[in-house]
Amino acid sequence: MPTDGRRVPAGAAVLREDITDAIRDAVFAELAEVGYGRLSIEAVARRAGVGKTAVYRRWSSKLDMVVDVVSTVAGERMDLPDMGSLRDDIEMILMIAGRALRHPLAWKVIPDLLAEAARNPGIAETLHRVLTANQRGMGSQVVARAVARGEIAAEVDPDLAIDLIVGPLYWRIAVSRNELPKADIQRLAVSAAAALGALPRA
Repeated sequence: MPTDGRRVPAGAAVLREDITDAIRDAVFAELAEVGYGRLSIEAVARRAGVGKTAVYRRWSSKLDMVVDVVSTVAGERMDLPDMGSLRDDIEMILMIAGRALRHPLAWKVIPDLLAEAARNPGIAETLHRVLTANQRGMGSQVVARAVARGEIAAEVDPDLAIDLIVGPLYWRIAVSRNELPKADIQRLAVSAAAALGALPRA
């Protein structure tokens, strides 16, 4: 029963959260193992230890299922602590994002979904929407702090800032598939902070 005092309508199906979580985990495992093209609801249900009906109660199709699961994870807002300077804020972003991109599942799933997005408008729209919202939130947070400290101009575009910060990281890890040692992360942070600080003031 809901904890806010509302009654569940008579006859309404109550979706168990533990089953939903198991299915979500199975979706990512299947995406990593076989990719979106070969993923099936039957395989997801089997891996999750549930029947197909448990999946169809939550999503009407494979596309709906993958879009919802990916949106839930990719849209999670990253809580960035104030590190005291723009350079240190950027280094923290790079460290957190780098760990996420190197996660064994993300390492396999992200390239596959990006390739699928070129063929599937539903996935393309979802990735664009959730990633843009997430990045815009991080960019606004970092820029606002740096402006308050007097490190950068108030006119700096948060979207440009986050593109400048995470673009090289994404290219290095997700595209060229190379490691990114801590020394390189520190150099990227110094370079990004210097570039943002050099943007002209109005």
